[in-house]
Amino acid sequence: MKDQKIVVTGGLGFIGSNLVEELIKDNEVLVIDDLSSGKLENIKHLNKQGLNLIKGSVTELDLKNIFEDVDYVFHEAALISVPESIWDPLTYNEANVNGTLKVLIAAKDTSVKKVAFASSAAVYGDNESLPLREDAPLQPLSPYAVNKATGEMYCQVFTENYGLSTVSLRYFNVFGPRQDPNSAYAAVIPNFINAILRGEKPVIYGDGEQSRDFIPVKQVVKANIQACQSNENGVFNIALGKNTTINQLWDMIKEFMKIDVEPVYMEPRPGDVRHSLADVSRAKSFGFKPKPDFKDELGETVEWFTSKFKQS
Repeated sequence: MKDQKIVVTGGLGFIGSNLVEELIKDNEVLVIDDLSSGKLENIKHLNKQGLNLIKGSVTELDLKNIFEDVDYVFHEAALISVPESIWDPLTYNEANVNGTLKVLIAAKDTSVKKVAFASSAAVYGDNESLPLREDAPLQPLSPYAVNKATGEMYCQVFTENYGLSTVSLRYFNVFGPRQDPNSAYAAVIPNFINAILRGEKPVIYGDGEQSRDFIPVKQVVKANIQACQSNENGVFNIALGKNTTINQLWDMIKEFMKIDVEPVYMEPRPGDVRHSLADVSRAKSFGFKPKPDFKDELGETVEWFTSKFKQS
């Protein structure tokens, strides 16, 4: 992707800022973020011409005016806490459903070529038919998951009724630099690292044999760009297609941090899915071919959190 005008909503957040970092190399990028969870420090190192920021919410801004002459929109802005969505479903619906609808309407009414919507594996709920395929029944267990499923359906409707090209990318357990330990995605990784840096024992809920499909944020960024450049529309799983147990993950982090500490095992958390694994074959249609080994990226993540800890 080169010489395009691009909007990244939620561009100060974890995944959004990593997207901005890649896109700004060859494009003009406009970030929209209300700073409710995103941080200016996530893009402050990108002192590049062609990078601009609008502080505000997609639910309140005049998006049609902003999207004039924009080629692509990466819609990452969302409230992402599952527990918070249960406590306050109305606020989550306003931000995540109405916000997405406003983005789609503005894109439809302007020259936007494609919208990439950040969805989530949360739409599958506790479906145990692994590996999970995009045509599996949706079983959302929280208002947040309902928000994401609704966003996907709105994308589909806008493609079918208005001819707006859209992709909905179901992220699995994303990790990497700039991740918030309170994030809804793969928070176990920053939590493990931060516990060691603070001299504490990490906590593993259950026996540690539960598994997740972890994916480095760099590969998520690549998938977004590939999907937008393609002629594909619809829903796609974005993961490695490989599951890793929490115990295996802990062993890798111990190796990188050169420590020999035993974690504290506690009772499993209610509602936690035992295993998660994606079928990623559909995303191959736009060139997504994730490498199954994420040790290098895990090492980079450990280094990033360690550096941040030393600066604090």
